[in-house]
Amino acid sequence: MVRMSAEERRESVVRAAMSEFARGGYFGTSTEAIAKRVGVSQPYLFRLFPGKKAIFLAASAHCMDLTRRTFEEASEGLEGEEVLHSMANAYVKLIAEHPELLLMQMQMYVAVAAAEEAGDPEFGEAVRAGWMRLWDTVHVPLGGQVDGTANFMAYGMLINCLVSMGFPPEHRVWEGLYPSARTTGRLEK
Repeated sequence: MVRMSAEERRESVVRAAMSEFARGGYFGTSTEAIAKRVGVSQPYLFRLFPGKKAIFLAASAHCMDLTRRTFEEASEGLEGEEVLHSMANAYVKLIAEHPELLLMQMQMYVAVAAAEEAGDPEFGEAVRAGWMRLWDTVHVPLGGQVDGTANFMAYGMLINCLVSMGFPPEHRVWEGLYPSARTTGRLEK
């Protein structure tokens, strides 16, 4: 059996935490559940991360980085409408293949609201910084136009909400939201 390095174990904790937090949220997920999913003890988990908040913020950063990299890869070498459609289709494919990514995004927004209400700005600062990196990743390939970027991100958030609410891919609410839906009537994987 090959032993993982501390960094590899840390990465496995972040992936497991993203899945657990996606389902249970920050307040509904225990560090015990994360440790169990990874196959480590809680004391070992806390050698890798100073606490639950640090694990959540690392999982949040991972979630946003995956989304950002998806947009970067989808927009590479393209211009105009091609960029828009490529990034939109790449995002739909990403969330269809990795629903925990979408749910983690939604949990991040809930955690920020709850933390800020409780007087803890750290969640908000970290999540907003990640979101702004995402905005910037989309903004440049879309031609640096604020309206185009805002429109793209707004449609993305609408997709997040519809998927989170469980609207099936063939439901009429999806019509016109992304190119693949117009031609196939379903989310493409």
